[in-house]
Amino acid sequence: MKIGIPGWRWLAHVALIYAGALIFGVIADWLNLPLPWMIGALVFSTIVRMSELPVDVPRFSRPLGQMVIASSVGLSFTPDTIAAMSGLVVPMIAAALLTVIGGFLVAMLLMRLAHIDVVSASLASVPVGPVETAILAQKHGAAPGPVVFAQVLRIMILVLFIPPIIVAVQGGVEDTSAALRAIPWSISGALSMFVLAALGAAGARLLRIANPYFLGPLAGAALGAALSLPITAYPYPMLAGAQVFLGVWLGAVFDRDLLRRAGKFIPAAFLSTVLMILYCAGLGLALSWITGITWPVMILATAPGSITEMALTAKILQEGVAVVTAFHIVRVFIIMPSAPLIFGVTARVARRYGLGPPDNGTGEVPDSKR
Repeated sequence: MKIGIPGWRWLAHVALIYAGALIFGVIADWLNLPLPWMIGALVFSTIVRMSELPVDVPRFSRPLGQMVIASSVGLSFTPDTIAAMSGLVVPMIAAALLTVIGGFLVAMLLMRLAHIDVVSASLASVPVGPVETAILAQKHGAAPGPVVFAQVLRIMILVLFIPPIIVAVQGGVEDTSAALRAIPWSISGALSMFVLAALGAAGARLLRIANPYFLGPLAGAALGAALSLPITAYPYPMLAGAQVFLGVWLGAVFDRDLLRRAGKFIPAAFLSTVLMILYCAGLGLALSWITGITWPVMILATAPGSITEMALTAKILQEGVAVVTAFHIVRVFIIMPSAPLIFGVTARVARRYGLGPPDNGTGEVPDSKR
């Protein structure tokens, strides 16, 4: 997202971007939307990029936002909560595997509607992540543009619609930010938690764990909570600022150039994304019936991605934060490490049957295939 703006002009640009994001956040908060600062910032940043204007913010904003929110979520992993979740290991693994299966089922539809190859359709449909799938697409000769578009589209739909729908249907939440503002905190406790978050992020980077700035701080805070260390939540303005950081970053990824590269792929990707979300919602309802956990918690737990936003929504509902987070973490640790193998096998099988990307040496899908 660098645009080469030097010195004070860049600082003024950053200030304007975050000022606009905050204004939209205020509007979203006035509308009583869940995650108002993230949704408002996302909408503002997307509008700016759709206008073909730059969004050049500091690179540390995204990892910093992830660290704050992840460690805040990690506080839910108390000894009592961990003990209560011990019987959910099988449902967690089953949900992760069924999500991968659902991704491939949706990929079959996307392949037919968008007239793309199996590898591209699979990379676009299985919830892995925009950056990871772009790398895998280039590795296997698929066009990264449409793949990134589909992954970003899925995340944006989840963030913009799932939290508001869940909160609205659940009812009883007059102030969507009240639960987050009411969490007790202290200066020493917040500082201690941030230190644990930073150490967790550093450790995750050394171990080359996927998404280190979320999973590392989450693990650090969860360990602190499980050991009953003197850590507390962050003050609400800090949590709101983290939402703004993540919302601006997410909206900046989604630009007109990405839409141009996606071309006719867009309506097919939108339909397949909605079907994937509905499939996972159905999976959540089924697991709710099997486990006895309330349906809002299980739908958030089985949502195909957006662990940060789903966990924060559970915080707003004051229910099942650790369960939602644990389900997502299990899925991440199953899908992320195995993604190269899964899509490597998919690419080999596809090419054997003539269903793989065209081997033109560029990694781009011809216009006739878009």
